[in-house]
Amino acid sequence: MTRGGEPMSIGFEDLSKHAISMNDFGLKWRFIEEKYNKLPNQHLEQLKPLDDEVARFLWDYIVMTNLHHEIPFQTEFFQKIDKAKILDTNQKEIKKWLYQRGIAFDKPVFLSWNPTEAMIVPWKLFIKYFDSFYYSGADDLTIIDQSLHWALLFYHEDEIYFGTKQAFTPSEMFADIDFIW
Repeated sequence: MTRGGEPMSIGFEDLSKHAISMNDFGLKWRFIEEKYNKLPNQHLEQLKPLDDEVARFLWDYIVMTNLHHEIPFQTEFFQKIDKAKILDTNQKEIKKWLYQRGIAFDKPVFLSWNPTEAMIVPWKLFIKYFDSFYYSGADDLTIIDQSLHWALLFYHEDEIYFGTKQAFTPSEMFADIDFIW
């Protein structure tokens, strides 16, 4: 990657320096327009949409780690995989399921929709507004932190997959539902 003709090195510690205005973010309508879900200003201020260069960095990082080489995750990448199904009437269950992942509320997490759309979000705001970040049928959304000790895949068929390298007991909340994977 270059900036002004000079090679540029991007690392996770630098990502927030590449935040752009919400007005310049391609998916801004999800967060600022009344007909979708206009977030309160105090919450909008905590969302950090990222420029194209960093969106590409996150996308390439996910690809290079082979995280999704097999869907939802590369075999044996994680010790445990848990899953949830988004239904029209289970927003509270999904928020509870997300909360139970054991991720610190104030933890900044990295969202990657595609090579040009990415964002840094506090985990607690992702939980609160998950249905603004993920649109059924339209999105495959990967959420990670720098360590890759865990990852979430919001798959476009209303399925969520959580993989972790930590000891973790999968939820029984969705045990009776058939999943694609």
